[in-house]
Amino acid sequence: MPFNFVLPDLGEGITEGEIRKWIVKEGDAVEEHQTVLEIETDKAVVEVPSPRKGKVLEIKKKEGEIALVGETLMTVALEGEGQAAKAVVEEKPVEKKTETEEKKTERPKSVSVVGTLPEEEEELIGHQVLPGEKEKEKETPGVMATPAVRALARELGVRIETVKGSGPSGSIIAEDLKKVSGRAQQPAEDKAGPIERLALRGLRRTIARNLMASQRATVSVTGMDEADITELWELREREKKALQARGIHLTFLPFLIKAVQHSLAEHPRLNASVDEEREEIILKKYYNMGIAVDTPEGLMVPVIKDISKKTVLELAEEIQELSKKAHERKITLEELKGSTFTITNYGHFGGTFATPVINYPDVAILGSGRISEKPWVKDGQIVIRKILPLSLTFDHRVTDGVDASLFLSKVMAYLEDPALLFIESA
Repeated sequence: MPFNFVLPDLGEGITEGEIRKWIVKEGDAVEEHQTVLEIETDKAVVEVPSPRKGKVLEIKKKEGEIALVGETLMTVALEGEGQAAKAVVEEKPVEKKTETEEKKTERPKSVSVVGTLPEEEEELIGHQVLPGEKEKEKETPGVMATPAVRALARELGVRIETVKGSGPSGSIIAEDLKKVSGRAQQPAEDKAGPIERLALRGLRRTIARNLMASQRATVSVTGMDEADITELWELREREKKALQARGIHLTFLPFLIKAVQHSLAEHPRLNASVDEEREEIILKKYYNMGIAVDTPEGLMVPVIKDISKKTVLELAEEIQELSKKAHERKITLEELKGSTFTITNYGHFGGTFATPVINYPDVAILGSGRISEKPWVKDGQIVIRKILPLSLTFDHRVTDGVDASLFLSKVMAYLEDPALLFIESA
């Protein structure tokens, strides 16, 4: 029997992925553990290896399509078996468990293509039968559709059991019924002039989903201020050339990371997350910094771990390495998870102030704007200084404006007098 190669559990609670690129084609011979395709998940681009050796009979998912965990990606004739006949594939829908069954099931660690990762609890969306629906369910056994979709089918006079679903796991959605009944609405074109439609796919789709999740789950407030970083500017200028000779590109970001780390130690509610079920604030005693990186395909947030154990120069080197991997889409799932706080630098592109969106489940994000020369009052005199605008967005459920303002003031103090970073370093 041919082997059905399904999308494996990639860990991290990932339930689906977009087929980014097929490395093999129908008729190709594949070796065990050979990379056969690239999948783009909510976290990263993942290379998926074949678990068996044989010949590719049929590719079931095209590039650009979404595949659910457990769905067949391709069929393989195993080595030593007859390869002339096409496979007869039975795609098994992902089994849905009741809430009771889910609690009883012990979930082991999942083996990812990039290592062993602890698996998070997944949200299971099942079909809840409303009062009066039980009898109607008997009429169409095996059909995956919500009560609202079934009601629409009756309204349109469509036999729901004859409709092929395009929703998750083959479920039937409203658009399927409208298409069959001829009532599918074509999107209205802009009468003012030419338009172009872009598919919301890949990294942009992931960014959209994550930002929506953050906006739904947090109560965001943004505070802003300006820091005089003239002394820090001069320090960097003195050391920049010597470090460039060692291949290190020293920016202000490592100093900002260190300033944030020391400030979080005094304001721990900004280095936290919220356990929604238990209604608890989880204060984290370690510092992992998410760094927003702009790539040609959209924003990614690599994570630098154990900030407190690294020097400014070590941070500079790691930022370079992670940014390069993010741009090349070679970054791993492990390097994109586990942040406790996030920093975004929109000043590199000319921005001044902003209202950054929290990188959920973090509860705060600090944005740095464009450094500019401004007239500034220092020791009673008006002088020209290097000024850095800062914007702090925080989750108001976790802390209040006073705490957030004091945190931002502390960050500014470290940036304005960089010697404090060395005096107060652990």
